[in-house]
Amino acid sequence: MEFFDVIRARRSVRKYTAKPVPEEVIEKALDAALLAPNSSNMQTWEFYWVRTPEKKAKLVEACLNQNAARNARELVVIVAAPKLWKKNNEEMIRRAKAQGLKPIVLRYYEKLMPFEYTYHWLAPIKWLILNWRGLFKPTARHPWSFRDVQEISLKSAALAAENFMLAVVAQGFATCPMEGFDERRVKRLLGLRYSDKIVMVVSVGEMDPKGMWGPQVRFPREWYVHRV
Repeated sequence: MEFFDVIRARRSVRKYTAKPVPEEVIEKALDAALLAPNSSNMQTWEFYWVRTPEKKAKLVEACLNQNAARNARELVVIVAAPKLWKKNNEEMIRRAKAQGLKPIVLRYYEKLMPFEYTYHWLAPIKWLILNWRGLFKPTARHPWSFRDVQEISLKSAALAAENFMLAVVAQGFATCPMEGFDERRVKRLLGLRYSDKIVMVVSVGEMDPKGMWGPQVRFPREWYVHRV
């Protein structure tokens, strides 16, 4: 589809047909997700395509047995994984050296990233430094805590989720992003880290004619778009 047609066609679908979704559709959509913009190219995200019948049944239950999960052909869990930053930062340093990138790039990953993303008992001191500096000049005052790093990861994973859903729609199928789930049970099912956060569970399938609750509802544009 043409890009803006894809944007307009994407809807949250609660009922799917029995038609299987070809594996290549999900694979292609996952590849699109991995191309999403993300903070400092840290790629602190993970995607769990739940395929085994036993785990899928448990995931449906953890998603409160809602219709969009129960009759989905495929289920993909999108996870923000903030602790991946350290491993990925080391890989960025290795690649920057191997590719002979500009020194400023290497300094960014060797010096700035550890300062920005490291959180420990010195975090309050870091907060004081950033806010003191902010009194005199524009200053990025975050991240200074684990919650800040987690929030950055959540934003990146959400961007990837949108890429994934649009890529599914572009191939003629439908999705529903679900926030209604028991996160503790889903994390246990997938063996996730304590620091991980589940951004959403996305169901995939061919849209049933009765798969949407009604026409798309959007409030007036002027409520949200401001020229300043």
